[in-house]
Amino acid sequence: MQFVYRPQAPDAEKLGCLVLFLAEAALKPPAGLKGPLRTALTRALALKEFEGKPGQTQVVLTGAPAVPRLLLVGLGPAKALEREKLRRAAGSAAHALRGMNLAEAGVWLPPVADAALAKGLGEVVAEGVTLGAYTFESYKAKKPTGKDAKAELARVTLFDPARATSNAAVTRGATRGDAVCLARNLGNEPANAMTPADLAAAARAIAKRRGLKVRVLERAQLERLGFGMLLGVARGSRTPPKLIVLEHRPPRAKGTLAFVGKGITFDSGGISLKPGQAMDEMKFDMCGAAAVLGAMDAIGAAKPAVNVVGVVPACENLPGGEALKPGDILKSFKGTHVEILNTDAEGRLILGDALAYAVKTFKPDAVVDLATLTGACVIALGHYATGAVTNHEGWQAQVVAAGRAAGDVVWPLPNFPEFEELLKGKYAELQNIGPREGGAITAGLFLKHFVDPVPWVHLDIAGTAWGVKKVGHQPNEGATGVGVCLLADLAANWSKPKPA
Repeated sequence: MQFVYRPQAPDAEKLGCLVLFLAEAALKPPAGLKGPLRTALTRALALKEFEGKPGQTQVVLTGAPAVPRLLLVGLGPAKALEREKLRRAAGSAAHALRGMNLAEAGVWLPPVADAALAKGLGEVVAEGVTLGAYTFESYKAKKPTGKDAKAELARVTLFDPARATSNAAVTRGATRGDAVCLARNLGNEPANAMTPADLAAAARAIAKRRGLKVRVLERAQLERLGFGMLLGVARGSRTPPKLIVLEHRPPRAKGTLAFVGKGITFDSGGISLKPGQAMDEMKFDMCGAAAVLGAMDAIGAAKPAVNVVGVVPACENLPGGEALKPGDILKSFKGTHVEILNTDAEGRLILGDALAYAVKTFKPDAVVDLATLTGACVIALGHYATGAVTNHEGWQAQVVAAGRAAGDVVWPLPNFPEFEELLKGKYAELQNIGPREGGAITAGLFLKHFVDPVPWVHLDIAGTAWGVKKVGHQPNEGATGVGVCLLADLAANWSKPKPA
């Protein structure tokens, strides 16, 4: 989608629709709206059907040939307006525009009192529109052509009479939105089209486009280096595992930040087979990897002054004749022996090896991992918050703040020592699961063993990676791209964690 920024009100513009954001208790035409558009809006508001509530939309027919429609979008109370509410409103606008058979539309940026929000207005709206316009239809029949063809929204002009924001902000928002959509596409692909090799190909394409360094470790290298847990999980599949590494290395970098994303491209549960119901959704078990790749795309475009390393362990978890069995003991990259009690607790195994590799190889100042790790986190937090486990409260506070700004809500979970005691193995140093109670916490603390003492936050995105509904900029089904903007913001606003 192309965005055009104009620091003015629409003037003789030919637009299929003009979007107007209106807050509750401030339902009046914006200053500068003239002629039949102002008349049509005034008449519509007089009916009092549109109240300006969050997410509310209404189409107003104007009778003006140049702009035949207005789309009213509610912002809620003006005093409560912040980045995520505006992002959701912009997404709701894009949802509505998608059904209008339009190639071009305009958006009148609303006046806002907060100076920081006003400056980033173009970024948030461009990002929200990009996300709200997203669809995944690669495998549906081709759309009609000729007289039956419907236009697809390809160009959006952002009008800013107050000159509050900038073209650079609009470009930044569109780039961030595209990076999230890239992650959504990776997640939505079926498992037969998104194998570890396909993930590696996507990483190489990102590296080429953004000028990043890329390296893919193959099975022989993984065996030589001792990735016992990653190789153990991959044993049941004929598809070879990969370890994908992307690096952003700017001159005069102010430190090193590592992101690690779980890349199980399909998770059957292995020998500990999952129930058949909804197993098709286990193609989403690589959404942590998708988030890291999407974030590296955004970071490669923004070029922050910090080294950023993205590490993705990728494989399938299948019940083949050589598959990992309950009771097996694996030797990890770190050298720790791990007793396998459940082969469906595989994500923590491949992440443990990848985290230990990232810490040893790149010596990062801080680490974040993302994984669709546990159903227990979905039970605890539902689909609107990502669970977090950490070994460093200060670093976790930075991650939570980045999530709040990005619209990726993060909720810290406790990490009491008693939980770690539940992971001590009977026949090895560690076992890969604890009891059902507190399962999201013990899964996170399993990973802590492989990253200590580096400041680290684990993000369990099992509930937020797909199927999030009734959020304006989300697609209501399929992958969400959660984590991409959170990670990009951590890099853009990098601050080295202080000693704990």
